Amino acid sequence: MRLPYYAPMLATAGVVPQNDAQWNYEVKFDGIRAIAYLADELRILSRNNKDITTAWPELAPLAPSNPPFVVDGEIVTLDADGRSSFGALQSRMHQRNPARIRSLVATTPATYMIFDLLHIGDRSLIDLPYQQRRKLLEQLNLRGPHWQTPPRLSGPGATVLSESRRLGFEGIVCKRLDSPYVPGRRSPLWLKVKNIRDLEIIIVGWKPGTGRRAGHIGSLLMAVHAQTGELTYIGNVGTGFTQSMLNDLRVKLQPLERRTATIDADVADAVWVEPELVGEVTFTDWTGDGRLRHPSWRGLRSDKVSRDVKMPLSDH
Repeated sequence: MRLPYYAPMLATAGVVPQNDAQWNYEVKFDGIRAIAYLADELRILSRNNKDITTAWPELAPLAPSNPPFVVDGEIVTLDADGRSSFGALQSRMHQRNPARIRSLVATTPATYMIFDLLHIGDRSLIDLPYQQRRKLLEQLNLRGPHWQTPPRLSGPGATVLSESRRLGFEGIVCKRLDSPYVPGRRSPLWLKVKNIRDLEIIIVGWKPGTGRRAGHIGSLLMAVHAQTGELTYIGNVGTGFTQSMLNDLRVKLQPLERRTATIDADVADAVWVEPELVGEVTFTDWTGDGRLRHPSWRGLRSDKVSRDVKMPLSDH
């Protein structure tokens, strides 16, 4: 049976709802969004519709399945306390060499956190309410060495968020019990509430380092698309890198270098690049002139495309 394609439904940034009786809550995991298609074999597609199946061989035993089905979830790496670690995931995200992948599976195994059921047999479930889809998903009992179905939690939502903060999780996702699954759209029926501030950014250039970073990247120049569409400079990030991250960035940025400035910004000694690579940073706040305050690098996001990286409405 040929399973239909489903683009992932996206959550809107927001606050914990007041009417707890209409919502369930889930832990927000810090990983790679992935839709899995299970039939005779497993096929995994990323948020931007790339086939990433070969990158995650430890998930292959999910298949075969009869009846076939489609699930939504997040691929993560877990630390000793069960928290997802985006930093640890970096070594896996961009790797496509089979021998290297096999080595990394042993040292940095992935876990697929499955949180929604979109299709089973010959029936699409996306028009069913979230609560019913979750009950059907839980009946499948998808638990194994590298996959699980995390619990859905009841309110009070403020208590769930507070507990997620105490345990060191990134935040929670609030989902309306009656919400259908809306493929490819960002919906207020799903709300993401974070304990930390982070932002997807576009790399538009870099500045050479000094001291121990002489001859390497010192900082990355960041931009996002304003709500009106133009690319807008939001500052530099120079902390949070490992040496392997800097080496990888240099390799990926070199073929993107250009002679003219990528954006209108008063930056000296910059090496400009085409605005193609997407990364993620944490930060404390925005400055009065529209720059990120105390940004720290988290890693590249190969599952995101630069045209979708926009200034959050909640910030500006």
